[in-house]
Amino acid sequence: MSGNGLDYSALFNKDLPPPAGRWQGHPKYNFIGGHSDPDKVPTEGFIESADRVFHGDPRNISMYNFSGGPQGILPLREFVVDKLGRHRGIETTIDDVLITGGSGQAIELINEILLEPGDTAIVEAFSFSGALGNLRRRGVNVVGINLDGDGMRMDHLAEVLEGLRDKGVRPKYIYTIPTLQNPTGTVLTMERRHQLLALSEQYGVPIFEDECYADLIFEGEYENAIRSMDDTNRVLHIGSFSKTLGPGTRLGYVVAPWEVMSRLLSRKNDAGTGVMDQMIVGDYFNNHYDEHILDVRAALQRKCDVLGSALRESFGPSVEFDVPRGGMYLWVKLPDGVDSRALEGPALREGIAFNPGPDWSADPAAAAGYIRLCFALPSEAEIREGVEKLADVFRREGALP
Repeated sequence: MSGNGLDYSALFNKDLPPPAGRWQGHPKYNFIGGHSDPDKVPTEGFIESADRVFHGDPRNISMYNFSGGPQGILPLREFVVDKLGRHRGIETTIDDVLITGGSGQAIELINEILLEPGDTAIVEAFSFSGALGNLRRRGVNVVGINLDGDGMRMDHLAEVLEGLRDKGVRPKYIYTIPTLQNPTGTVLTMERRHQLLALSEQYGVPIFEDECYADLIFEGEYENAIRSMDDTNRVLHIGSFSKTLGPGTRLGYVVAPWEVMSRLLSRKNDAGTGVMDQMIVGDYFNNHYDEHILDVRAALQRKCDVLGSALRESFGPSVEFDVPRGGMYLWVKLPDGVDSRALEGPALREGIAFNPGPDWSADPAAAAGYIRLCFALPSEAEIREGVEKLADVFRREGALP
């Protein structure tokens, strides 16, 4: 600040997080976030869809919430209803679907109507950093449930729910990513999905089901959504188009009964999710979803295999990971005593970005020895080069033999 300019430092909200730094551009070897494969963005299909929708009714652009009202345009909501019915076993209607500005807004809206400071929310021990951050900013007590190779452990969940009830605490919800869990890649078994519903009923706690990655199973049949087995409206379900098309679309959705939907709409104060994105994505997916998703799955499976091979070649037995059935992440365990946070800076200086484990954990200290690697964005050559350079950084920093 110079001269007589205004000093804003005394005016900022005291609860703000630390200031952001200036963006320095994308690293060469980018293994962070939920980026998608740029080679699988259907540019020509988008152009064809845009041509069709822009020859439609201009009131969709000139008016707030014209086609379909505040819940989103009808063609996109109709596609969500069809997709959920065919691929996730969920029978629903357009009245139960709200289109949002990405799944992040869906999480924000559900938290806005359900949570107050001091409330308790149950999450998986390792979970989506955005969801965990939102809970912490709201002053919510976050309770983590252990996972194994079959997803959230129901014995631990039952123990925690009983302990909370003994203390007079009723959690506001159980947040789960049951299909291709973020960051572990696990898939909750059908047996555990039924057990989760039973525990939800027994303790009167709703289930918040996040299925942002469920479309990305590599091969074969897979478990239906928890919402598909729920006939008592105890499951709130969200999904996203960011992982199948790209985060630049900024589109997600919530499936909820009107009792909840009406409250979500009362808090969705953005004057409506971007209509042009909705129209183009709705048109494209209504015409090309099946072929597109098969293409995306095949590309992600190839990249997952490349990343696994590169880790085994460059890191050897020093790291541990399970190859997931789908998705876009590997959750990698480092040697005992290694703190991934201390390695983030040295790696970034070499143009390599990864997500340190603590950002993805209800108990950050318990995840210090993990990193999350997203394999969707980099090319197969960049994956190999980046992992080799990452191993060199780790050795130089004393994190590997």
